[in-house]
Amino acid sequence: MLEINFAKDDLPQDGVLVLPLPEGAALTGAAAALDKTLDGALGRAIAAAGFTGKAGQSATLLAPGGYKKIVLLGAGKSAEALGGAVAAALAKEEAAAVLAPDDAAALAFGARLRAYTFENYRTTLKDDEKAKLKALTVLTADPDAAKAEYETLGAIAKGVEFTRDLVSEPANVLFPEEFADRLAGLKKLGLKVEVFDESDLEKLGFGTMLAVSQGSARAPRMVVLQWLGDPAHEAETKKGKKPVNPLVFVGKGVTFDSGGISIKPAGGMEDMKWDMAGAGTVSGLMAALAGRKAKIDAIGLVGLVENMPSGTATRPGDVVTSYSGQTVEIINTDAEGRLVLADVLFYAQERFAPRYMVDLATLTGAIIIGLGHEYAGLFANSDDLATALTAAGEAVGEKLWRMPLAAPGEAYDKDLKSAIADMKNVGGRPGGSITAAQFLQRFVNGVPWAHLDIAGMAWGAKDTAVTPKGATGFGVRLLDAFVKGLEG
Repeated sequence: MLEINFAKDDLPQDGVLVLPLPEGAALTGAAAALDKTLDGALGRAIAAAGFTGKAGQSATLLAPGGYKKIVLLGAGKSAEALGGAVAAALAKEEAAAVLAPDDAAALAFGARLRAYTFENYRTTLKDDEKAKLKALTVLTADPDAAKAEYETLGAIAKGVEFTRDLVSEPANVLFPEEFADRLAGLKKLGLKVEVFDESDLEKLGFGTMLAVSQGSARAPRMVVLQWLGDPAHEAETKKGKKPVNPLVFVGKGVTFDSGGISIKPAGGMEDMKWDMAGAGTVSGLMAALAGRKAKIDAIGLVGLVENMPSGTATRPGDVVTSYSGQTVEIINTDAEGRLVLADVLFYAQERFAPRYMVDLATLTGAIIIGLGHEYAGLFANSDDLATALTAAGEAVGEKLWRMPLAAPGEAYDKDLKSAIADMKNVGGRPGGSITAAQFLQRFVNGVPWAHLDIAGMAWGAKDTAVTPKGATGFGVRLLDAFVKGLEG
């Protein structure tokens, strides 16, 4: 975790210094004063490097005056993106200072998100492979105000980091029981945490979720996380009453997906360790809401299973009964995430009567074919909810694209018709992400609901502005922004 400090914008006399400069602008203020102190070295470096201040552009002065290094960066329009650029430029430095041109807290937030690393299992890293940046001092006119603003952003950053850690872990380390144990540790943030083991799920009648886990030696879990932060309910909740009109978030948590009997091809199967990214996002969101003391009631539920082939695994053609009472003919055991969500979604709305319900899942490869790695798929039975989520995603740079969702019995939905049960769990290859959403909709009874298929967004193959390659934590910032829009 990157340590962030805020200090008065008096330039230090040594160490590593970052100076963001606006595009096309002449040196002014502190930068001009420093250039004078250095006998024009900044101006000469800008001219020699052809530096114009364009976003993403940089120039470096080695050992000018008493400094180890001065880095010039194009400021760009986004303070968060600038912070990410600062962290990327300083990856091999242990500590540095940056002069914030505008929003110091947002700059620090972007730097922290971009500086994330997951090196838990690397024992032979060379010096040039290690991420060294441990501390960043942000220089600003009002450090106290920036520090106060960053308290909220820092809590969100912790939530993103928690999600990234979960998604990055290998499946032999993070299996359902271990995942649930880590969530139990969130009690220290003020969350109420309930863990349901296999016997609890059997008593509840979670037939579709248990059908996924029955081939694995790892037993399933469901975890319910409650944050009761609405001031209007404070007195009630202290008496143990249920939350009133809460927001509910549900995450798919398949800690490893082999495909079961419908086994996946070997190539790339190692990526299926992050088939629990939906549950990871819900977990990080709940940690963020608790960390920033959100003034709202929110519930997070995650269904945690491992999908493996064995002599006890569910077979294609088996029929199971869901918690809702509806029966499902399982045609493809690799369409397992929707079976997990079916039970958890129905339980969530029955128990908590949500104001809005949103689920997240790495549900289909089809959504990647359709949208690539630029947008997550959004399916919703409520225009207002879809609009709010889309706007939240645009605000934080986690984009959603709304996809079709048919009424029961209409196009797409008809593809789920079974000859021997209430429905099949797949509808064929055409429109695969849509028919998956249609399946989920059958377990939603009138609650304003949205399904986010994040299969293309949970893991990144390259660095972006505030996200290093690897686990992205996609959805934590989006849903936090969505929640902020509803807080009283």
